[in-house]
Amino acid sequence: MKVGVAREAAPGERRVALVPEALGKLTAAGLEILVESGSGAGAQIPDEQFVEAGARVVPTAELYAQSDVILRVQKPTESEAKVLRKGQVLIGLLQPLLDPGLMKTLADGGVTAISLDAIPRTLSRAQTMDALSSQANVGGYKAVLLAANAYGRYFPLLTTAAGTAKPANVLILGIGVAGLQAIGTARRLGAVVSAYDVRPETAEQAESLGARFVKLNTTIDATGAGGYARELTPEERAAQQAELNEVIGGMDVVITTAQVPGRKPPVLVTAEAVSKMKPGSVIVDMAAGPLGGNCELSKAGETTVTDNAVTIVAPENLPASMPASSSQFYARNISALLLNFVKDGALVFDMEEEVTKSTVITHDGAVVAEPVQKLLEPASASAGGAA
Repeated sequence: MKVGVAREAAPGERRVALVPEALGKLTAAGLEILVESGSGAGAQIPDEQFVEAGARVVPTAELYAQSDVILRVQKPTESEAKVLRKGQVLIGLLQPLLDPGLMKTLADGGVTAISLDAIPRTLSRAQTMDALSSQANVGGYKAVLLAANAYGRYFPLLTTAAGTAKPANVLILGIGVAGLQAIGTARRLGAVVSAYDVRPETAEQAESLGARFVKLNTTIDATGAGGYARELTPEERAAQQAELNEVIGGMDVVITTAQVPGRKPPVLVTAEAVSKMKPGSVIVDMAAGPLGGNCELSKAGETTVTDNAVTIVAPENLPASMPASSSQFYARNISALLLNFVKDGALVFDMEEEVTKSTVITHDGAVVAEPVQKLLEPASASAGGAA
């Protein structure tokens, strides 16, 4: 069976789906690895390193013509999707809940689409496949570095002959993988760190890393399914926000990490909250993207400065800014997921098995993932009525 590594086409994407050191387990399982020429350039991995690790570097047309499985980081473009043929398997972070139309296109083309976005994070044996967590880890680390760079003062307490610099007060909103990494990184830089999450059980995790957990009087338990936070009701959000605004106003740096899979990120830092912040304060919005961000004033992919001199950094793809480490982690995730399906050198999909049931989005010419099916139903009904 031939496994192809595709070159990423998305603007600013520098990661690659496999790195040379990850090839050993795949070749040991009887897989032949093809790598599209130039795939590793963004992560500083020349073609020669893939060849030395046992892969064959091929041009684009040959990769898609010969590969049984295509590995990539991000979802394919429309033109790339059209090149895929019936019976091929595509594995990547396909964002099926954000782009159900692409999933329908892949299904119609007879492509089996498998998305690492859908890994069940509460399943212990799937932890090695959890790309969202590995990439969030990188993002949480880099977010703090961006904040420290944008902040015009020291992060740690510093005593010098010229005087003493107070430590920065840093607030982390969202205590998931990214938030925990941000807490640890900010603490290592010497900041005084506070953290908040709508899931009360995260308090112990934050405190174990040296952060103070912010306890609001309007305590809300928003624990959701699969290890994520659920979306708050409008009433819950309003009660929480009023109290949270006061906390945010006293901070030097705020880093937001809260996301709900497939939905608009919750607004945690309102325009009113930003107006309460001191001049020179910094916000890094890790949730910023096409659906919005955690900060009401964020502009995805941009750094802006408000009228009251608060800097808002809204990076769209932090893992891609550290492509070597991100690719190394991602390669382990996607290799583990691929090998989960390999039996005696062939791919076997047991649709009753939990990982398979969660991650296989399209198969045998149909969209098989129920959450994506539901997103496609209204469009189908509307189209039927128009006809």
